[in-house]
Amino acid sequence: MENSQDAVAGAGTDERVAEDRYGRLRRFWKSDFVRSAPYWGIPLLLMGAAVYGGIIWNVLISLTDYEGFLQRPDYGSLDLDMYSRALSDSAVHLTARNTFVLLVAFTSISLVLGLFLSILLDRDIRQKSKVQTIYLLPMALSFVVTAQFWLWMYNSDNGLVNTVIGLFGLGPYNWIGNPQLVLGSIIFALIWQFSGYTMVVFLAGLQSISDDQFEAARVDGASIFKTYWRVIIPQLKSASVSAAVVLMIFALKIFTFLYAMFGTYRPPKGTDVLATLMVREAFMLSNWAYAASIATILLGMSLLVIAPYLYYQYREGAL
Repeated sequence: MENSQDAVAGAGTDERVAEDRYGRLRRFWKSDFVRSAPYWGIPLLLMGAAVYGGIIWNVLISLTDYEGFLQRPDYGSLDLDMYSRALSDSAVHLTARNTFVLLVAFTSISLVLGLFLSILLDRDIRQKSKVQTIYLLPMALSFVVTAQFWLWMYNSDNGLVNTVIGLFGLGPYNWIGNPQLVLGSIIFALIWQFSGYTMVVFLAGLQSISDDQFEAARVDGASIFKTYWRVIIPQLKSASVSAAVVLMIFALKIFTFLYAMFGTYRPPKGTDVLATLMVREAFMLSNWAYAASIATILLGMSLLVIAPYLYYQYREGAL
């Protein structure tokens, strides 16, 4: 008798579990997520095929010996030969070093300059709106326009840069022809374009801080410098991280700027970066698999930039 009662109770429990599962499944199919699937599903599939499909295909090509459109990639024998070649290639070492210098110098100086400008604007300097517009306007320009503008500015014969420093008895210098000056010249042009962006990011962070903190620091006898250094700037950590990530991504996409300025896949010595080396190997030398391996290395560098930012956002509860 007890066994039959236990069997009935067990059957009733199984039925309730099945009904609960059926109810959850039915609620899921009637949810807004599923009902809106025709609107977001198709764009998601197209984006996934175009972006992530392209990334996967590029990685597969980098594991072959593919050399151009006249042959088909042999996916039957995948290996890491191209990555071994890249790690031992002096050209990759040189371009990786240039890329790292560009990344660090451009990002660091842009952040410091943007912070300085945002503090000046936050202090209500005269002609605040005009200064903000002047520094923000270059951000609206494309890489092509900026490159052509600074190509004229750096002209060794009649460029504005040499004209200005000539007033102090300096120059003229061949800013884009001298290997020792060209990388710094490129970094300066990029800083000119993007320091306005960091200024706006920091200014938004400063304006979100309560005026009571400034008043409390003033009452405690803290100077303006100590107030910003010890009280205000530490609260701009989130703005600093987000701005740094955007700047580093732009630094890794420098190929457009270099090609627009020099008009060749082989920029002057000192400005050759991984992006230009990748394009040169693919479209000039038809080393498609090798170029794909360099592209994968660039992707890894991008992930090294983005992953810590996403983890930071997750820790802060923003994701």
